[in-house]
Amino acid sequence: MVVAPTGFGKTYSVFIGILIDYMNHPEHYKSGLKVIWITPLRSLAKDLARAMQEVVDQIGLDWVVEVRNGDTDVKVKQRQSRQMPDVLLLTPESWHLLLAQKGRDKFFRTLKAVVIDEWHELLSTKRGVMVELAASYLKHRNPSLLIWGITATIGNLNEALQVLLPQSNKRAKIIAKEKKEMEIISVFPPDVEILPWAGHLGAKLVEQVVPIILQSKSTIIFTNTRSQSEYWYQLLLDAYPAFAGQLALHHSSIDADIRNWIEEALSMGKLKAVVATSSLDLGVDFKPVDTVIQVGSSKGVARFMQRAGRSGHSPFEVSKIYFVPTHSLELIEVSALKEAVKRNVIENREPLVLCYDVLVQFMVTVALGGGFDYEELFDIVKNTFSFQWMTKEDWEWCITFITVGGKIGRRYEDFHKVVKNEEGIYVVERRRIAMLHRMNLGVIVSDAMVKVKFLGGGYIGMVEEYFISKLKEGDKFILAGRVLEYLRMKEMTVYVKASQGRGITPSWLGGRLPLSSNLGFLLRKKLAESKAPSSKDKELNFLFLLVESQQNKSHIPSEDEFLVEKITTKEGCHLFMYPFEGRLVHEVMASLMAYRISQLYPISFSMAMNDYGFELFSDKDIVLTEEQLHYILRKDDLMKDVSASINATEMAKRKFRDIAVIAGYVIQNHHGRQQSNKSLQASAGIIFQVLEEHEPHNLLLKQAYTEVFNQQLEEPRLTAAFERINASTIIYKIVESFTPLSFPIKVDSLRQSLSSEDLAARILRMQERSNRYKSKRK
Repeated sequence: MVVAPTGFGKTYSVFIGILIDYMNHPEHYKSGLKVIWITPLRSLAKDLARAMQEVVDQIGLDWVVEVRNGDTDVKVKQRQSRQMPDVLLLTPESWHLLLAQKGRDKFFRTLKAVVIDEWHELLSTKRGVMVELAASYLKHRNPSLLIWGITATIGNLNEALQVLLPQSNKRAKIIAKEKKEMEIISVFPPDVEILPWAGHLGAKLVEQVVPIILQSKSTIIFTNTRSQSEYWYQLLLDAYPAFAGQLALHHSSIDADIRNWIEEALSMGKLKAVVATSSLDLGVDFKPVDTVIQVGSSKGVARFMQRAGRSGHSPFEVSKIYFVPTHSLELIEVSALKEAVKRNVIENREPLVLCYDVLVQFMVTVALGGGFDYEELFDIVKNTFSFQWMTKEDWEWCITFITVGGKIGRRYEDFHKVVKNEEGIYVVERRRIAMLHRMNLGVIVSDAMVKVKFLGGGYIGMVEEYFISKLKEGDKFILAGRVLEYLRMKEMTVYVKASQGRGITPSWLGGRLPLSSNLGFLLRKKLAESKAPSSKDKELNFLFLLVESQQNKSHIPSEDEFLVEKITTKEGCHLFMYPFEGRLVHEVMASLMAYRISQLYPISFSMAMNDYGFELFSDKDIVLTEEQLHYILRKDDLMKDVSASINATEMAKRKFRDIAVIAGYVIQNHHGRQQSNKSLQASAGIIFQVLEEHEPHNLLLKQAYTEVFNQQLEEPRLTAAFERINASTIIYKIVESFTPLSFPIKVDSLRQSLSSEDLAARILRMQERSNRYKSKRK
């Protein structure tokens, strides 16, 4: 496994190593496919293939490098099936589709090496489990096969290596000793807002962002969500109209042809700037890019460093990244990120285990491409990290599931996918099953997407079905930087016409990233330091007035303290807590606190949260003594009370939808049309209820509950947070008006129920009320 910072030439180190081995020992290589190169992104594959072919041509070898994925032309795929190139770049999904091809063994007979690029991105996902299974299958067939991983720095390198090569006796980590130089520059607002709120600083700071773009050769502006990227694209064009034709927008819902054009134009230096999401995070080498701008919190140290590495993409250049806060408090994050980079504090990527939905899909894939032997495939699966704890009983359940649909599927022929033939080999015989399986292969289950087309036929991109369902004829929305007028929807296609003026920006449900525990830890540390910041810490010094206001009104918690604030307004009573554990953990904590208080006396709450803390709001007084506060924050009975405070069954039912799609219980794609999100949820919901009643030990049902607790409720992180809180001094403050820490959470709760005009007016009144309180104190 090769480990080095972004831009250090990890790809070349492995690829040229393989070429050198070939030139030294050509007799070990046969005509045909020699190297499979796995990448997480299609855009990454195309860029890599171009770079690799250049190297091969310059050396003077006759090797051919090609890509095979969902964007590859059918004729090219057919030609590849007849005559494979020497190097083939695949995504995990296209790798499995290759395993599902009839006569697949002929493709891999001459294979010498498999390279897994950006392993850190795949490691903690179900796509990583797909990679583990496919690698184990090929390694079993060819024990001399070399497997390489390429990764940027992550916290758990040894574990990453073990997951990549679980059974290998020879494991090696090749780690770059040099460190990547990084310059992190904060973009400060004109003045510090004492009561900050999320999302509104963009319009103020865009005037400072324009000169940064103008003085750079080429810039990537990273945002965390697709809607935020659309918003910033418009902001920049409005602020500097001369950017028209030099500024582009790149995210996963934009048409692939447009994205390809943008990537090529960026590589050739034809674009001044691109506004992007994580669609440009990984490995793509854009030489002209010398500046990166991060808008808002990156939510994690590794993601921030990865994005910074898009600029100055070589070991000899400095990666320059500007941080543009969306509200004042985010400047504390810049200070935390600087310390994280200095101390090399990088997040772990936790590998997934026992993902039975991925396993049963893989079993059907292998059965489809020529079949499998019961014992042989059991050994292959057991030799992966993910399934090392699988029992023979669990394996038998999986066999029953793919052959007769388990206990509930015996009467339904569509669940009888695999049969045992006369030779004792498990195969797929029915053509319809084969076709549907190939159409639905993969583990990325998104909300149903609808195509957006002009009435004349031009394709623009995709938005989620739930967003479009809210629009009426004549409504305007923005996609790919254009204002579009909604005309009608037919099946899963929206027809639009170009329009003028303002439109609403689509919101994509998959947009919110969780704050990492590493960044949360450093945020608590930096907040504590803000009471007496170092003279070198520009961000904390800039926030002096905000920090002073928080200290005067309430308290700035030290690292070994936990702050709780109670504020009473004419609307009701607000209870704020600040764990700094990220929005997802706070959502669970808020439900838990509401449940535990309601056990003391009858009361109902509404809740709001951001990455720093959460609010419980009631129209009644929230009466809590110091003793009761300690009681509701206790670590005892934690998960028992969490289960009681949330509807775990309902959450598991929603999680089961994705599992059911991956495992093939419900079919998402039917001959070119996609099932609606509502329809998928309904079908999966019925199966979930039947399983709960008739097959409670079903492995996929158990997996749904496990994923809820480990991923959605983040049980390990939640437990660690309560351990920390219980070891801290709890500071309970009764406050007269909103504080700098509580105000952004309150605004987030209002945003859900008010229009933007009403929200701005309400925020102004709240700020004025707070200023009156400040004057009174003086």
